[in-house]
Amino acid sequence: MTIGALSGDPHEAGDRRHGRPAPASGDAPASGVVRAPMASVVASELLRTGFAARLSGGPSVDDWEAKLLRYGSEYMSLGAEDIQRRVAHELVVVQQQLDQPRLWSVAARLMTLYAKTFPGSDGSKAVRWYRMAAEAADRSGDDGTRVWVRGRAAIALGYEGASLGVADVLADQAMAISDRPSLGLLNAVFGKAHAAALRGDVGTARELMERGRRVFDKAGSYEESSDYAVPWWRLNVFVSLLAARLGDEDVAVAAQDAAARELPSALPRFATHLELHRGLMLARSGDVRGGAAHARAALSALPPEKHSLTLRLLLAELERS
Repeated sequence: MTIGALSGDPHEAGDRRHGRPAPASGDAPASGVVRAPMASVVASELLRTGFAARLSGGPSVDDWEAKLLRYGSEYMSLGAEDIQRRVAHELVVVQQQLDQPRLWSVAARLMTLYAKTFPGSDGSKAVRWYRMAAEAADRSGDDGTRVWVRGRAAIALGYEGASLGVADVLADQAMAISDRPSLGLLNAVFGKAHAAALRGDVGTARELMERGRRVFDKAGSYEESSDYAVPWWRLNVFVSLLAARLGDEDVAVAAQDAAARELPSALPRFATHLELHRGLMLARSGDVRGGAAHARAALSALPPEKHSLTLRLLLAELERS
């Protein structure tokens, strides 16, 4: 694991073959002149953080678990850039403590969260981190972590509609490790369902949706707003998009209504997800222009700092349809 991989910048520093800065985008500084000094400052701070952790011994296991709970909650409302920068520092610290087996579980869950800040379509970043998270989870020896890490990666990729082959592999691995109902298994089943729907395998997607509902009945987490939780409203966010992709309008509308009734007001990003699902339904029914306009209006109404990479990928999927 290199410092460059943890720099917190979701874009390459430039075109190294030709010595030119990378083209500007909405997420990156427009000037490579600004980027180089900033990258140096970030690298210096990461190095200092890593050595300081090694010298001091770093946080205790209980402290790490508390950090994970906090990040799980903050993930639901903070933007990807903020989460990415902060988790990068945490990964440098925990990297110095991996002589303690239980901290491989912490590292695996942090890696999964870090991977989620990259678009799944960028296989050189997001998928690489998901695979490393799975390897780290295996080193922990904890089957719950092994299933959860793979399941979370599978639902992230399946929901985003990216790297579907990897989503399938990780979901299958999670289900092979343990078929005991858990949030990890729930995520794996729905991740595989989304991949099937996007491939046009309607029968398999519907079967997996029903299996996912049965897993939720035994393992759902009800009152939590955390990335480590799947309460009733979040299950219905999964179902809403899946049904929209399958063209099951009645199921999609029922799921959207159920999610909207219980969705915490402090989580407007997920309300925007539901609006994009409605836009996708319009597009799939033939009103592509109306669906795209509905989705863009919903995304514009969300403050920019609340935007996520997943929302952008959903909008792109809708526009392609």
